[in-house]
Amino acid sequence: MAKSKQPVLSVVIPAYNEENTIEATLKALMAAPLPQLEIIVVDDGSQDNTREILKKNEKKYIDILILREKNGGKGAALRDGIAKATGEFVVIQDADLEYDPEDLPAVLQPLLDNRADVVYGSRFMGSAAHRVVYFWHYLANMSLTTLSNIFNNLNLSDMETGYKMFRRELLQEIVITENSFGIEPEITAKIAHKKARIYEVGISYHGRTYEEGKKIGLKDAFRAVWVIVKYGVGLKLL
Repeated sequence: MAKSKQPVLSVVIPAYNEENTIEATLKALMAAPLPQLEIIVVDDGSQDNTREILKKNEKKYIDILILREKNGGKGAALRDGIAKATGEFVVIQDADLEYDPEDLPAVLQPLLDNRADVVYGSRFMGSAAHRVVYFWHYLANMSLTTLSNIFNNLNLSDMETGYKMFRRELLQEIVITENSFGIEPEITAKIAHKKARIYEVGISYHGRTYEEGKKIGLKDAFRAVWVIVKYGVGLKLL
């Protein structure tokens, strides 16, 4: 990366079997109107052609490529990627293009303005385009967000969003223990416990169907409930 006085945004991309979208995700990030980027991709033991595509594009788009031999889950992949981040800010970018990098400048702005320590990109506020998919997923997201808000005394509209952006020092202080999708309520509980300044910004959302490769399911929702209660109670007892 060329030297610059601009703030650096580290983008951590966990990828597992995303051969159809990973290259398009990288290209979309590079095309978005963002400051200097540090692209960190963690291949979480993919069994399709994702790893080969990443290796082909490593020098072109990727600053740090981490190749995990076994699939450990989103949380495990993010632990590895976050540890390598060096930018002033860090954002999580899924490799499936459900979230559009064109929304990232708006998510970044409260951090640049020094109003926020963490910004969540909310799928449930604002007027951006949203693909209509599963009612039960929407209901689960709303229920989990409400439960998280109760335990953490927050008023988030979308705790489960994949777009979460942080000041790097704050994020790297957090010890992430969840290996799968439980990372979302875990991080939320821990930043709430730290009294971080949290903002939300409305974003677009292009949800996938299971036929298109969506991975999260009912067992992840039950795990999220357990994580919310575990950290919502446990952190208050510390």
